[in-house]
Amino acid sequence: MGLNGGVVLDLSMMSEKQKRFFLASKRYIGYGGARGGGKSWAVRHKAVMLGLVYPGIKMLLLRRTYPELEENHVRELIPMLKGLAEYSGKDKRFGFVNGTTLKLGYCKNERDVLQYQGQEYDVVFIDEATQFTEYQFETLKGCLRGVNSFPKRIYLTCNPGGVGHEWVKRLFVSRIYKPEKNENPDDYEFIPASVYDNAVLMEKDPEYVHGLESLPDGLREAWLDGNWDMLAGRYFAEFDRGVHVVEPFNIPEHWRRYRAIDYGLDCLACVWVAVDELNDCWLYREYAEGDKIISDGAADIRALSMMKKEGEFVGEKIEYTVAPPDLWARSQESGRSKADLFREAGLYLTKGNNDRESGWLAIKELLKIKAVDTGIRSARLHIFSSCVNIIEQLPSLQRDQRNPTDCMTEPHDITHLPDALRYFAAAYTAPAAAPKAELTPIAKHEQALLRRMRRR
Repeated sequence: MGLNGGVVLDLSMMSEKQKRFFLASKRYIGYGGARGGGKSWAVRHKAVMLGLVYPGIKMLLLRRTYPELEENHVRELIPMLKGLAEYSGKDKRFGFVNGTTLKLGYCKNERDVLQYQGQEYDVVFIDEATQFTEYQFETLKGCLRGVNSFPKRIYLTCNPGGVGHEWVKRLFVSRIYKPEKNENPDDYEFIPASVYDNAVLMEKDPEYVHGLESLPDGLREAWLDGNWDMLAGRYFAEFDRGVHVVEPFNIPEHWRRYRAIDYGLDCLACVWVAVDELNDCWLYREYAEGDKIISDGAADIRALSMMKKEGEFVGEKIEYTVAPPDLWARSQESGRSKADLFREAGLYLTKGNNDRESGWLAIKELLKIKAVDTGIRSARLHIFSSCVNIIEQLPSLQRDQRNPTDCMTEPHDITHLPDALRYFAAAYTAPAAAPKAELTPIAKHEQALLRRMRRR
């Protein structure tokens, strides 16, 4: 396809699976399954084709982060659309000469999707859809509208694994639909593709294929063959947003407060948990930052633990801050440990239990849902809705197929806050003591008389 004699799209090496993707006409079209199936190429070329065939069409292309979007699409689209569209780095948008627009966006955190709420698009591309939550997908479905004759479609590319594994598998692979959510089976189509369908990649980079073939059991079947069952099953199947997530409120002063951290060079994570009189746990604050030196990270955590009391800011009363035991390993050069560095920065740590199995099982006990006599479902762990990252990450952890009692450590960036919670769950905590009732003036007088009588 070309304009003014210029070749825009080279479709000579298109695979049969990519042709099916281009010709699909359902409302929701999934493509991929295995790695290396030419998903990003298909998304770019489909977007350009739609933009040229339907002047004025409005499209949105999403990935989890903008750097991924720039690396995988922007750099490729700029030369591809030379003379046909101008790219605005400020607006993150391609404006075609025929009035078509292609907006580039991201959804790193669950709340990022709200920036698209209320906007109208004719076509939405979700590249690497299993990195998106079901809530994000449901929100984006609401953007698919407009009073015109343009096609209304969402194109999704995907691999097994990630936060969206379960909902993508349910809709496109298992084809299990929920009538109460108005899910129509006729709206969905899935086109499985693997590296063996990608003739160009097979020819140009055979080592990529060999790398997939040499993966350990479980990952090989998922990433090479597109087997969704190998990574099926959330580790924390007990997690239920409707039960475990609550709106924030002021934590009563007499509740016991704890912190737990996980530290590595790539991320410092911390969770704050309050324990009430019934021994229920309320996760009310989270912190996760990458590339933090210990002194800066400790300062951040201490600052977040400040609270306003009687017009002044004072530190919360924290019972202890539990941390992984490897922080006490001493450096051969300095003789000091990371725990020493935290202490010097004003954050005193308590050595936690690093047994992964017991820690995860302790979280499962906290998540266990119980039904009381009133029929209301409840659990011991409650998470403030403001803690958006751990709410996203807990249900995304997948069971390790080689060790079913453990969860997978990939993708690694979603493990830090759950690890911090694991150290808390495995530690000893005590329920809060109920506050003493305020005595009336008469009761205070009677107690004073009783004390004087006892001294005689």
